[in-house]
Amino acid sequence: MRRSIDDHLDDHPADDDERPPASWAVGLSDDCDACNDLRVVLTVEEAGRAGYGTVAHLAPVTARRLRVALADALRELGEEPGP
Repeated sequence: MRRSIDDHLDDHPADDDERPPASWAVGLSDDCDACNDLRVVLTVEEAGRAGYGTVAHLAPVTARRLRVALADALRELGEEPGP
């Protein structure tokens, strides 16, 4: 089972030659034999280079930890993290 949840490009300027734009995608998957369970799948790769990025298979506890880290980073920027 695979299910896409959301994906988008990052917000870095596209004309920066030192840091090419990146894309991210979040989904669900149960096709990791070594994981033996459903996982939240986070993929980060250079925009336009599908299949050459990094794929993280996150257990629910690790996905929640990432969610907390993103909320903390938003608060550091003076932004409300939202629901």
